[in-house]
Amino acid sequence: MKAWIALTLACVFSAAAHAAPSCVYPTAPGAVPDGNTATKEEMIAAKNDTARYNTEMTSYLDCLKLETDAVTPKDESKLSADEKKKLTDKRNILIQKNNAAVDELQAVVARFNEQLKAYKAKQQKS
Repeated sequence: MKAWIALTLACVFSAAAHAAPSCVYPTAPGAVPDGNTATKEEMIAAKNDTARYNTEMTSYLDCLKLETDAVTPKDESKLSADEKKKLTDKRNILIQKNNAAVDELQAVVARFNEQLKAYKAKQQKS
């Protein structure tokens, strides 16, 4: 009997987790310090913040992938035209969210790398 309770609870929690994944869009790092004037500590802090953001964005993108998979039917032939359209619309929105998130992530990393390059150039001149 106890095994059935544990199994039932596991199924309920598993179903709840898959029923409505909540993809949380991460907060982008603050402004990257100017590499020409930044201290080593400021650059390390910016690196850590950018790495945190990268990790959180990867989790967000993974969550979007799960949501996309959830709205992708295994056999579309069994769906009505209206159901197909609704699922296609949902998939398209999730794909747009994914693409926008990837674009933002690339922009954030590019800004950091640009300032890191300036910081390293300044260090070599010193």
